[in-house]
Amino acid sequence: MDLDEGWLSRRIFHDQDIYEAEMRNIFARCWLFVAHETQIPNPGDFLTTYMGEDAVIVCRQKDLSIKVFVNSCPHRGNKVCYADAGNARRFVCNYHGWGFDTAGKLQGMHEEYCYDPGDIDKSKWGLKEVAKVDSYKGLVFATFDPAVPSLADYLGDYRWYLDCIVDNDEGGTELIGGCIKSIIPANWKFGVENFVGDAYHAGWTHDSGTRAMNDGNPFPPIDMVNSFHASANGHGHEFGLEGVGDIFLLGRPKVMEYYNSVLRPRMAKRLGERRSMIFGSVASASIFPNVSYLPGISTFRTWLPKGPMQLELRTWVIVNRNMPDEIKEEITTGVMQTFGPGGAFEMDDGENWENCTLSNRGVVTREEKLHYRCGIGRKLDHPEFPGTIYRGQYNDANQRGFYRRWQDLMNAGGAWSEVPDRNSNRLRGRETRDLPGGLLNL
Repeated sequence: MDLDEGWLSRRIFHDQDIYEAEMRNIFARCWLFVAHETQIPNPGDFLTTYMGEDAVIVCRQKDLSIKVFVNSCPHRGNKVCYADAGNARRFVCNYHGWGFDTAGKLQGMHEEYCYDPGDIDKSKWGLKEVAKVDSYKGLVFATFDPAVPSLADYLGDYRWYLDCIVDNDEGGTELIGGCIKSIIPANWKFGVENFVGDAYHAGWTHDSGTRAMNDGNPFPPIDMVNSFHASANGHGHEFGLEGVGDIFLLGRPKVMEYYNSVLRPRMAKRLGERRSMIFGSVASASIFPNVSYLPGISTFRTWLPKGPMQLELRTWVIVNRNMPDEIKEEITTGVMQTFGPGGAFEMDDGENWENCTLSNRGVVTREEKLHYRCGIGRKLDHPEFPGTIYRGQYNDANQRGFYRRWQDLMNAGGAWSEVPDRNSNRLRGRETRDLPGGLLNL
């Protein structure tokens, strides 16, 4: 690939060796989203998920801290927890009855008398714990790499944009309505790159869905002057400034009214007028490597890799905790109708990603380049927006930023010191709400 020239190799979407390298160099090293704090509020609350292809248990401790363990018994490797979520005092392996407390420590095993003195030191055979766990305003991340930069530095300038969804009102956020799981026969990167910056597809791919959801009205027009791509260390947010596009696409008039009359004034006071307009606009975003969300539509998802040609999509609805229940229900209905597995937009996207993955695998086809040059000359220095900024939502800038970070990690060997810092660090050590948020004439 040559991102300076704007092209990618098709091999990165199907090659098994490349996929295995991704598991080692990206998913075993980066901060990965594993839970929202509100999903496990009480001691003993847990959920199960994946970090790359490693199954893990995320569990709230007695002291209210959060631990994350590999969901695999050190005896023969079987899962010790098959439930998606719940509350437990212990986790017991189905195979031989090895039991672990919620801190991951081995407490005992079936027919323990069969072990002679010296056969096993229980203190050394607990569940493997990840290297670090940290959270950002309700979002819990974990990593297997003890040398990874702090979560704050890992997110970097992107926190300014992330706050549009996780810190736009008092009380924080929550994930509601449970988790929807679906399998898509596509490479995991296609989902992430679509959300990190591909506004270009929306007016074409989703035209019929938009009209069906909104009384025949077409997809909102894009203002190429007052819209932008922003990226930092592979994270990306593409957005307009019109303030209504995503709320319109949700197709729920009560939510639009709540946003205009209640949430937007609060958000403007808390984050500044600028971000209150970014939130409601046509926008999409991804956190490297595999988290995506739509701020105004309120879908929040992870793309879990299941081989080079399959992903498991886990989807939630993210809302402000202090919203009225009626508004939360309206948002949930809107998300299911748009970006649930049977939603008007989700079905369009899944079919495209599947066919991209299959087509790129062809013996002759795989040798051809893929074009990522759109907007390559539109980079600008912006006095207000942090990160690397390009003008115009119809742009491949954030996709290039995502794959540049992917390339950095794939080529860096085993040390984070070898990974270039592609973040301007304007936010280092600062609360994101302290940054300027007023209107600017463009």
